[in-house]
Amino acid sequence: MEKKESYLKSPDLLPIGQDGRKITTLGFSFMWVGMVVVLATFAIGGSGVISLPLPYVILGTIIGSVAIGLFISLISDIGIEHGLSFPVYMRAPFGTMGTHIPSIVRGVAASMWFGINTYFGATAMNGILGMLFGFDSWLVCFFIFAVLQLLNTALGIKAVERFADMAAPTIILISIWMFLELSGTAASEGRNVWTWTENPVTGAEAFTAFLVVIFSNMGFWATLSADIPSISRFIKAPSYERNWFKRNKGALIGSLVALPLTQTFMIIIGAVAYIAVQNYDPVIALQETATGVVLGVLLLMIVLAQWSTNISANIVPAATIFSNVGGPKFPFWAGVFAAGVVGTIVQPWSLFGIIIPVLLIVGGILSAIVGILFADYYLLRKRRVNVYDLYKSQGQFRYAGGVNVAGFISWIIGASVSYFFPNYSFLIGFVLGGASYYVLCKYWYFNKYKQAEIENPDDERFLGITVGRNWNLEDEKEVTPLRDAK
Repeated sequence: MEKKESYLKSPDLLPIGQDGRKITTLGFSFMWVGMVVVLATFAIGGSGVISLPLPYVILGTIIGSVAIGLFISLISDIGIEHGLSFPVYMRAPFGTMGTHIPSIVRGVAASMWFGINTYFGATAMNGILGMLFGFDSWLVCFFIFAVLQLLNTALGIKAVERFADMAAPTIILISIWMFLELSGTAASEGRNVWTWTENPVTGAEAFTAFLVVIFSNMGFWATLSADIPSISRFIKAPSYERNWFKRNKGALIGSLVALPLTQTFMIIIGAVAYIAVQNYDPVIALQETATGVVLGVLLLMIVLAQWSTNISANIVPAATIFSNVGGPKFPFWAGVFAAGVVGTIVQPWSLFGIIIPVLLIVGGILSAIVGILFADYYLLRKRRVNVYDLYKSQGQFRYAGGVNVAGFISWIIGASVSYFFPNYSFLIGFVLGGASYYVLCKYWYFNKYKQAEIENPDDERFLGITVGRNWNLEDEKEVTPLRDAK
């Protein structure tokens, strides 16, 4: 039996106890500063000012960012309360084997984003090397930049936080400099950044454009809102704290303060870049508006930002997922390099023009998973989890051959409908996925496959940090198994 279960117990996927939680509240906020600075963020700002004045784009961004920050904070509690990663907890709503399918979808999406951001950073690196040494090969820069990021991440989560601590203040300062540089260029062209639009719209068209800004910001972070437990399990949190807000303070400040503020500022930069030179790509905009040391420093900011973004938002989640699929003989560092390989073979330099719409569709599909996670964790289990059985091949999460059929039906319903409404996909996928899962499990599936924490919601047996527990699989306390109802 132990041998059969070993594939569920990769060392990198075991619950994280208090001693392993290294990310501070400030550290998580700095990680957000770095994660937000990506080309797609600038694109939302650039596309927004085509139809709307910048103040409306800013308002829509704040609304969307705060909303998605709330969803992220809710799902973060899975990692904070129990120390569980995304692919491990997914065994509850999808089964010990079924978890691999939605997890791989997220892992591939994260790897593709890694490739996109590496390409973006490589073009900036190429610009710097061209200025200093006359060097010109973005492809060489791509591979150098990719290897540096992968090595940094393979060193572990503390190395990730330390890099974010270093990069975040630099990104903030240089972003202000970038805004001033591009605003000056726009002004010299006779364009007021606060009132200019390329094709202004009014009435219903303006309202639709405003909603698109809101839901674009939400859909952009839909993927991370699903697998945030892979990061939040490393955030420091107090033991024996029953107040949800106090226990999740580290995640809340990062997701509801640092995310919206940084997202909004980067949207502004993308918008101002478009107003200045009709291109939201800051690398191109800066090369047209700045020279010498100023250009070099600003391009360095792009490189640092992509580095910080990739390791936190893309490589860590993807590596955790691939490690879960590969089992104990496929450790975290191997997952890191697997993410690098996937992110390279998709050839992001060739797909650059279409990859963002593709990934936003994937984000919509994954929003149904966020709804399923919310329904499973809060509405059905009420934050109590039989963690020991998550690591058992014959435990309560085996369901039908390792698959929770209710989870897959709900995912298909939410994902299918959201696909046809890409601009509103997050809310549609979340509501339909979560509602379908709740109804199917409460009135059908969990009557057939009994769940110990639902049948007997004992805090001392099934809560984690709230009752001071560090889940240790070697010290399992007896949890009476519940046989499947016939």
